[in-house]
Amino acid sequence: MAFDFLQKEHTIAKPGFNRWLVPPAALAIHLCIGMAYGFSVFWLPLSKALGIKESIACAPDTGFFAQVFSTTCDWKISMLGWMYTMFFVLLGISAAIWGGWLERAGPRKAGVVSALCWCGGLLISAFGVYTHQIWLMWLGSGVIGGIGLGLGYISPVSTLIKWFPDRRGMATGMAIMGFGGGALVGSPLADKLMKHFATPTSVGVWETFVAMAVIYFIFMMAGALGYRVPPSGWKPAGWTPPATTNNTMITQNHVHVSKVWGIPQFWLVWLVLCLNVSAGIGVIGISSPMLQEVFGGHLLGVNVGFSDLSLEQKAAIAAIAAGFTGLISLFNIGGRFVWASCSDFFGRKMTYVIFFVLGFILYVSLPWSAKAGSIALFVGAVCIILSMYGGGFATVPAYLADLFGTQMVGAIHGRLLTAWATAGILGPVVVNYMREYQLSLGMPRDQVYNTTMYILAGMLVLGLICNLLVRPVAAKHFMTPEELAREKQLAHEKSSSDNTATLSSADMALVGRGGNPALIGAAWLAVGIPLIWGISLTLQKTAVLFK
Repeated sequence: MAFDFLQKEHTIAKPGFNRWLVPPAALAIHLCIGMAYGFSVFWLPLSKALGIKESIACAPDTGFFAQVFSTTCDWKISMLGWMYTMFFVLLGISAAIWGGWLERAGPRKAGVVSALCWCGGLLISAFGVYTHQIWLMWLGSGVIGGIGLGLGYISPVSTLIKWFPDRRGMATGMAIMGFGGGALVGSPLADKLMKHFATPTSVGVWETFVAMAVIYFIFMMAGALGYRVPPSGWKPAGWTPPATTNNTMITQNHVHVSKVWGIPQFWLVWLVLCLNVSAGIGVIGISSPMLQEVFGGHLLGVNVGFSDLSLEQKAAIAAIAAGFTGLISLFNIGGRFVWASCSDFFGRKMTYVIFFVLGFILYVSLPWSAKAGSIALFVGAVCIILSMYGGGFATVPAYLADLFGTQMVGAIHGRLLTAWATAGILGPVVVNYMREYQLSLGMPRDQVYNTTMYILAGMLVLGLICNLLVRPVAAKHFMTPEELAREKQLAHEKSSSDNTATLSSADMALVGRGGNPALIGAAWLAVGIPLIWGISLTLQKTAVLFK
């Protein structure tokens, strides 16, 4: 058949395929869908899509649905912001719903579907901007694109863990680092494209959506077609699986995804991720205004509060805050790789203990460093907090593989991402409502974040307790050998009892290593060059902080 190459059995690696080709394939997809973090770059231009230079406001009595379908007045940024919420809610929901399908269909087919949804959603959004129908944007990028986000996010997880059983944290950290870095590449690219396409009658957004859809589709398809899965029974040369005992946190058995809802360890890890992300995402959402309102004129060397600054001074500290936002983005990305790699040595449970204990100390230190006027300590603490926020995302797939086995870890990870969707609502709601409440009480702007930081620190204490309660999964929850063989058959894998299951020992030893060095180098350059470009631009912005 024409699409046989998408079937999982056609993606099994042959002797001479190098496992280091899989991480850049995963990065190619994650760098593209990671643009979801940077979609706010479109909000201001879209709020002037009709007026071009100034927004055309809707009449005061215009209802919500009338604004949704209006072609005569511009959209409010608050309406556009719903896209961001839809992205991450749909990401969690789609990953949970289709995670089981992904395990059986394989990463290549899931990657192709992700590319079609994400890039097709961008094209629908382009038509929505062209016709000035915001509901088409919500449908295109929000709903259809959100489904693509979920499938693309989890598509490489199981595959990378199976290719790198000796470095599970590092492998997933590399891919998920790409998701965090997507905005660093996509935002400046979108900005340059909008400026290129802008005319006296267009802000250049719909044209940018079309261009980015084409670029992303090429990259995502290359990534999807680059996926390979290891043959059943493969392991890295010279690597021996850790011995299994009753107390080990790394199992050699496997849990079926249909059973995880009833296993206490799943819900404990769910709470661990939810609380860690809620605290981190709360800080991300207020990082720029927090720095400006807490330090005010001190950022310029002037002993003046934020409310007493002139317009020129506020513009100057806004530029400094933008550099601060870029700096914490770099720590968010770097933390995904560094902390996940460290978890291979510390263990997943201990890594999260570090997140929660060190995070608690840093959160409660923020009001103190703010009161002391120490900008360096404040910025340093927030940067480390955001590195652990990113590290939590990258470490959790390996944590799940340790506890529940590798057979269905992608599907289990998909269900766990509902914790992210929950945290995406919980964190910002706690932070924003607390800020507004304290401002309504007349509290000075430089003190409104103190109580919020203590609340977020309290979340980390709860997360620490949940993490300490995690124990090895009881034997009754694991699949029997017969159930595992049946699941492998559904996943188009061969069971160990099948005489045709494995390659010869000589051929098996050639899987995962070797290959063409030029091809491996080209694959890493294809994803490395855009990422380095995005990081260099971000560093230029962060330089404002140190002037």
